[in-house]
Amino acid sequence: MVDGIDRSILRYLKEDGRMTATALAGKVGLTVAPCHRRLRDLETSGVIRGYRADIDPAAVGLGFEAIVFVTLRQVDRAILAAFEARVAAMPNVVEAQRLFGAPDYLLKVIAADLPAYQRFYDDELAALPGVERLTSTLVMKNLKSNTGPPV
Repeated sequence: MVDGIDRSILRYLKEDGRMTATALAGKVGLTVAPCHRRLRDLETSGVIRGYRADIDPAAVGLGFEAIVFVTLRQVDRAILAAFEARVAAMPNVVEAQRLFGAPDYLLKVIAADLPAYQRFYDDELAALPGVERLTSTLVMKNLKSNTGPPV
């Protein structure tokens, strides 16, 4: 179970995932050894799933974003498995959720520009198994990116 000290560790790491165990221990009021042990326990239990760089898509030439709603023709296990495996392998799909009700899926797609997105839409998204309908909404402005859960 995650306690108050663990939550404090998670809050600090959410802001700075590169913080040293020594600095983290000082922030949460522990010595280094117990802080390191808690950190390791949070990692091995899967509470902390990893450490990543927060990359600005526009800075690497991928400033065009679209939200795509996907409705499938039929929903059986084989189609779902094939669809989800293909989506998971698409680098331009940076987020994907299966939804209750219609539509069946929500995808967040990034591309260099509108022509690149159109090629991806026509060549990749439209060819996904079981797709009946794709509806795109273009992102005008990001107000808040994935900040992780409030801890």
